[in-house]
Amino acid sequence: MELADFGKQIVTALPGAVRGQQVVRGELTLEVEPGEIVRVLRFLRDDSNCLFKVLIDICGVDWPQREKRFDVVYHLLSLAKNLRIRVKVETDENTPVASVVPLFPAANWFEREAFDMYGVTFADHPDLRRLLTDYGFSGFPLRKDFPLTGHVELRYDDDLKRVVYQPVQLVQEFRDFDFMSPWEGARYILPGDEKADMAKK
Repeated sequence: MELADFGKQIVTALPGAVRGQQVVRGELTLEVEPGEIVRVLRFLRDDSNCLFKVLIDICGVDWPQREKRFDVVYHLLSLAKNLRIRVKVETDENTPVASVVPLFPAANWFEREAFDMYGVTFADHPDLRRLLTDYGFSGFPLRKDFPLTGHVELRYDDDLKRVVYQPVQLVQEFRDFDFMSPWEGARYILPGDEKADMAKK
C-alpha cells in the first residue's frame, strides 16, 4: 500500500483528530490536534492495520516565530507491518500536552527530556522533573532563544570544598576561522609548519 493511501485511511478512521498528513522522504507524517494525541496513538498501537507498538522517540522542535512555538514529535515503529510513522502536535509554552506514558511506558523519560530541554509540559505525567540538567538549572537549552554559553556555570571550588554556581565567563574571545584547506595553499604559515617554511629559504 502507498504511504499516502495509508495516511488517508488513518485520517478517515479518526475523524476530527488528524489535521493533515504528508509523505516526506519516504516517511508518513500525521499532524494531530493536541487534545487527540492519546486517542491517535492508541489507535496506531492497537488497530490491526497499524500495530505501531514501539515508541522510538519523542522530541521537540522550537519555532519561536509561531504562536504555538513547539512541535512535539512522536516516532513510532510497526514491526508487524515494517513501517515507521511520525506524529506531530503543536503547543505553546503554557499549554500541556497529554502524557502517553500509560500507552507507552518508554515515553516516561522522553517526555521528561522534552520538558527539560524545551519546557514543554505533559499533563498527568507520573514524574515530570528535569532529566539532563541540574535541579536548579535556569532556562531550557534547546530553545532557539537560549544563549549559546548559558547563564551560569557549575564548578567545584577547592577552597570551599563544594560545588558552586557562578556567571559564565569566557576565558578567551571567540576565534575566527577561515576554514581554508591547507592543501589549497594557505597564504600564511600554518601552525607547525614553521620549519618547513624555513627549509624552502
